[in-house]
Amino acid sequence: MESSKSMRKWFLKSYFTMAVMATLIYFVFLQIYLFITNGESASLHLSIILTFSLFMILLLLSLYSGVRTSYTFKGRIDDLSTFVTLLRNGKFSARIESFEHDELGILSDELNQLATYIQEQVKSLQRLADEKSELAEKAHGAAVMEERQRLARDLHDSVSQQLFALNMLSSAAKKSIGQEPDKAEVMIQQVAEIAAKAQGEMRALLLHLRPVDLKGESLREALLILIGEIKQKTSLEIEATLEGIDQLSKGTEAHMFRIIQESLSNILRHSCATKVKIVTEKKGDAITLHISDNGKGFDLNGNRMTSYGLQTMRERAEEIGGYFQIRSKEREGTYIDLKIPV
Repeated sequence: MESSKSMRKWFLKSYFTMAVMATLIYFVFLQIYLFITNGESASLHLSIILTFSLFMILLLLSLYSGVRTSYTFKGRIDDLSTFVTLLRNGKFSARIESFEHDELGILSDELNQLATYIQEQVKSLQRLADEKSELAEKAHGAAVMEERQRLARDLHDSVSQQLFALNMLSSAAKKSIGQEPDKAEVMIQQVAEIAAKAQGEMRALLLHLRPVDLKGESLREALLILIGEIKQKTSLEIEATLEGIDQLSKGTEAHMFRIIQESLSNILRHSCATKVKIVTEKKGDAITLHISDNGKGFDLNGNRMTSYGLQTMRERAEEIGGYFQIRSKEREGTYIDLKIPV
């Protein structure tokens, strides 16, 4: 409102000044003309009256033109302001009409071009969002299929072979139990060991089937639940010290959870460990994770059974900018270290 009043005052002052200057110039030239032509006093008085009348007419015309121009100018400014408000509120399909080719007209054209550009960008973003959603669905389907194939391979390579061995040993023990009880006892002991190992394999595979989503839980809460489930179902002793993981991003939490889950699965299936230690802490601008077990260890270059799980953990660490390292020797346990910048 103050700006519109200032504009009206400026227009009125400008037109009034122009009118006065034009009248004075006219009066000066008129007096020069009368002086040159030796004009009489009556003619002089008449010229003054005419000059004053012309001055009043010009003044009124200037006031009228100034008021009209100021209102026109204010209306165009209001239109521009309304158009900018529409753009700010997200109505990018709106356009402003421009009838003049002055500075305000050029500004109107620029704003229309800006609205068109923003509208095209919004359409591009929506199209990218749709494509991202489609790609996410395809990626999810591919991940599910890959996980099914991996579980099928694991079942075939481990559990199915162990069940076959159980069947063969139990049949042989049944035949020998009457004639060779000592031999049957050894076979039954082997049956028990293979059954325990198969049970561990199945628990590890079921651990992999646990949902990836933390379901609104924090990383600490999800890990405590996971560790509690393993302790209830196995004899594995787990010591966990979980510090510095309370303010991580959702993506980092999900990847850290899956890395720990994968490592515990490998320990259950392959290490024959009785104790596991999990330590997380914040050091400077990074979160560190350390997992160790007292299992039988393995040769990093020669063991194929754990290669897939280790590769998965390494890839997850790289996706969140982390550094993954694993150390292991036969009969000396396994040690996993992960460092993630935050």
